[in-house]
Amino acid sequence: MTAGIEMRSTSAKSDGVFTTRLFRAGETVLVGVIEKRLSKNHSHASQVGENEYVLHTGLTSKFNHSCNPNCGIRLNATGAHDFIAIRDIRMGDEATFDYAMRNYSVDYFPPACKCGAKGCRGHITGWKDLPENRKVDYAGYVAPYLLEMDVKLQRRSRNKDGQEISSMTVC
Repeated sequence: MTAGIEMRSTSAKSDGVFTTRLFRAGETVLVGVIEKRLSKNHSHASQVGENEYVLHTGLTSKFNHSCNPNCGIRLNATGAHDFIAIRDIRMGDEATFDYAMRNYSVDYFPPACKCGAKGCRGHITGWKDLPENRKVDYAGYVAPYLLEMDVKLQRRSRNKDGQEISSMTVC
């Protein structure tokens, strides 16, 4: 068990991670530990690079998604995801993060988001489909490979003169 958090059942989302003490903004809520590397993505995998996925040990997979999360992601020295409080989290609150903070695309969740947060996007998205204003809001709390993938994609979508290339192909 990790100090300050515990798993509890929720009515809408099955299990979740709840705080047993106050966490201040910037404080580490959970230190991530990689259990094993995976050959492909799946619903409980965490993306840790452009084409790299892992399973984390402990409560990492029990953190639920929210479109208005109170935790963000930081990579630790081992490459695992630590959960960091974006704002103060009161004792008894569910600790959540936006799945877009660690995955470039999200393919394994139902189409309708169940987070119930104010400003819910209505569906769970990956980083590539996240509105630009949310990307700005999440600065400092997302996995750095997502930013690198954005830059790489932007480079690919421009021609040698710097003009944008349409992603549509003509048949």
